[in-house]
Amino acid sequence: MKAAVLKRFGSPLEIEQVEDPVLGTGEVIVDIVAAGVLSYANEVFSGERKYLLELPVIPGTGGIGRVSAVGPDATHLAIGDWVYCDPTVRSRDDVVAPDITLQGLSARGPGGLKLQQHFRHGSFAERMRVPTENAKPIGAIDARDAAQWCALGTLLVPYGGFLAANLQAGETVLISGATGRFGSAAVAVALAVGATAVVAPGRNEAMLAELRRRFGSRVHPVKLSGDESEDTISMKRAAPGPIDCVLDIMPPSVTTDVVRSAVMTVRPYGRVALMGGVGMLGGPGLDLPYPWIMRDCITIHGVWMYPPSATGKMVSLIRAGLLDLAQFEQTSFALDHANEAVAHAAAHRKPFQMTVIMP
Repeated sequence: MKAAVLKRFGSPLEIEQVEDPVLGTGEVIVDIVAAGVLSYANEVFSGERKYLLELPVIPGTGGIGRVSAVGPDATHLAIGDWVYCDPTVRSRDDVVAPDITLQGLSARGPGGLKLQQHFRHGSFAERMRVPTENAKPIGAIDARDAAQWCALGTLLVPYGGFLAANLQAGETVLISGATGRFGSAAVAVALAVGATAVVAPGRNEAMLAELRRRFGSRVHPVKLSGDESEDTISMKRAAPGPIDCVLDIMPPSVTTDVVRSAVMTVRPYGRVALMGGVGMLGGPGLDLPYPWIMRDCITIHGVWMYPPSATGKMVSLIRAGLLDLAQFEQTSFALDHANEAVAHAAAHRKPFQMTVIMP
């Protein structure tokens, strides 16, 4: 089969013929029709992000495709089913604290690396092998819509944060990082699950206005000043009532004071989900006040990705018309032009824009 292979950090992807994936028990082979390209894929492939990723590797996180082969333990999946290839691969021998690898992107710790050494190759290829439980059925779709369904890879991340924080219909949520790619998707997801109000802070006034235009009066934009105390007050004032839940999904480049100003808006007995990259490039910790957490009974969740059940629920939201995939504009590239796709994704990082490779 044809695939895009990363052989050395800092070198372009090489488009070449490689061996087809071999099916094993507990595994599924999927013919990839569309694979989303992360906006920061170039930073991973250059080695800048220092992700734990053994080379050579076929990169690519997640993908939309059709099942072409199943193992003997599959009882529901059938040849030809449309599926989302969930890149969040968990070890099966410890359900309490499983190791995790993001197939085609990175691993977490030695256990995740060992897992990656088997479920290594991602979706920048004509076919890929995934664990049976990671081939998530999405129902029948038109092949021409496969690129649009790659938005699942963006929507599922903030959805994982909301599930961990138990966001309920009728609640008010603040999204720290609302003007970014994942943050803007979080706005759409929060409204889809029934949030009464979404407080959307940021410095990009044009994007704040765009969120309001797209989603209406339930979105409450806040222009940040850069002063931590002042911004906390402004965000609280923008909310129509107490803020029940805060989701932080800021990128690594943001300083901790920006995150802290948002976290400190949550009401007593409120919940906070931390999903961003702040601190991953070094620098001080978040430094939240212990007395405030304790006396106000604040629950803080650290969340990486989303639970295995999330994809089915997300598909149901989409099928019910509560989430509109047409919000996402996609630009598609053939597999032969994978390097152009990576460059395009880096240059077009705006919310609701997707770059997709079509093997």
